Amino acid sequence: MYLARVIGTVVATVKYEGLSGYRLLIVEAINDQGEATGAPHAAVDTTQAGPGETVICVASREAALACDPTFVPVDAAIVGIVDAVDVP
Repeated sequence: MYLARVIGTVVATVKYEGLSGYRLLIVEAINDQGEATGAPHAAVDTTQAGPGETVICVASREAALACDPTFVPVDAAIVGIVDAVDVP
């Protein structure tokens, strides 16, 4: 699980049948200070997140389980929208 920021969208006219109804967004991993820590990548949106929002993403098997039906071919999924990050 990691924090990420939504930085764009993906338009796909054809995609895997199990992904119909899901949006694909471009996210970049960030640290708790909001600084980018990784390369941008596509993630399946299960939360209706918008551009610029901080989100919680999961990867690998957990990403495949986040979609319904489970085990769709995805490497990253957005599973939450972050309201605040508090690091003492």
